[in-house]
Formats: sequence, structure tokens, C-alpha cells
Amino acid sequence: MKQIYVIRHCEAEGQPSEAQLTKRGMKQALDLSELLSYIKVDRIISSPYKRAMETIEPLAKNLNIEVEVDSRLTERILSTHNMSDWFENLRNTFEDLELKFEGGESSREAMKRVVEVVEEIFNSNIDNTIIVTHGNLMSLLLKHFNSEYGFEDWKNLSNPDVFLIKNEKNKVTFERIWE
Repeated sequence: MKQIYVIRHCEAEGQPSEAQLTKRGMKQALDLSELLSYIKVDRIISSPYKRAMETIEPLAKNLNIEVEVDSRLTERILSTHNMSDWFENLRNTFEDLELKFEGGESSREAMKRVVEVVEEIFNSNIDNTIIVTHGNLMSLLLKHFNSEYGFEDWKNLSNPDVFLIKNEKNKVTFERIWE
């Protein structure tokens, strides 16, 4: 059985790639490290964004595991232009996976890259992996495995959040394990 712990980064100071964790986010990262220190972890892969790296750093140090960086785990870009109605536009991209805004990527495009990472993990000889990513990309990954997962589920994610994806005999299931 393959297990992938998918982590959404802790509370951060903003959306840019260089945004770091808040003081509360740093405490959350320590809490996350404590929660996950009891599981077997063979590999950690993270988005290169500072908030994702800071989220997993305490656990990686605790387990003495080097964090691999994978740019396919970066947050999905909705558009490169400011959109006053971004919230509604994001909602629409959960219904129409091909919908794409200027300079951005469609849900299908973003989903494809995160699913590639997960499929590579499933096809590897490693059983227990952690991936650290961002809320929208996490939601799209979960939607890939359950088409009912949608915008309202994304809205209910927390910072941090953790889901466990299991692949047992090519049957993929997931559950939320962060309270």
C-alpha cells in the first residue's frame, strides 16, 4: 500500500512565492511536526514557495529527511491580472475544468501537474511520502480522485490541512486527518 500525506502550508503572510509563515504559522508547523513525527516517512516533496518549505522544515529536521523541491507543487495561477471577482471566477473553474483566464492555467492543467507527481510516487518503490503544496492545488488533486470534491470543500480547508491518500491495489481513497 502506498500512502501520501498531502499537506497544505501553514498560515502565511501573503500569496507571493516569497511570503513566509506568520508567527502563528510557525507554531502550526511545530504542531504539524509533532502530529506527523509518529508516522513512517520515506520521502518529503515540497512546493518551492517559502511558506511550503517553512511548513515542513521542522518535521524534515526532526526526521532527518532532506526535502525535495518540485515546482509542479506550486500554487495554481488563476490569472496574472488582478480580478475583483476572483472568488466567483475560482468557483467557476471548479465547474468548468477547462476555464482559463489571462496568464493563468485551467483547473485541468493544474490538476494534471499535481497528479503527475502523485502518479510518480505511486509508481515508485517508496511507500510513505509527504507532499507539501497549496490549497487550490490540493483541492484539484482531491477532485481528481473524487469528482464530487469542489469549491465548497476548498473553502473549508484550513491552514495547515492534511489529507492522507492511500493507494491499495490500485484503489485510491483519501481522508482528512487534520483537526
